[in-house]
Amino acid sequence: QVQLVESGGGLVQPGGSLRLSCAASGIIFSIYHMAWYRQAPGKQRELVARITSGGTANYEDSVKGRSTISRDDAKNTVYMQMDSLRTVDTAVYYCHATLGALSSWGQGTKVTVSS
Repeated sequence: QVQLVESGGGLVQPGGSLRLSCAASGIIFSIYHMAWYRQAPGKQRELVARITSGGTANYEDSVKGRSTISRDDAKNTVYMQMDSLRTVDTAVYYCHATLGALSSWGQGTKVTVSS
């Protein structure tokens, strides 16, 4: 059974930083493409960053230069370092694993950026 468990969310002031983690189990993590999505209140879920099984990363334009996605295959974990956080980054952040037609989601971790 695939399980993705996010952690690292919380309340942070504008300009602050957070590091999100997503620990995976039940899959051969190293062959999966991993991604972070977010869903702000009243909005659709959107892709934030993605990292392939080979380590190639891509970012949504609004987080480019402020966020870094990485993975540690030995720990079955994907991370996202978020810096210079803005109020518009407030959302629930979800971890997503894909391999072909296979797709799994975590339960999400809430990030609130507020002064």
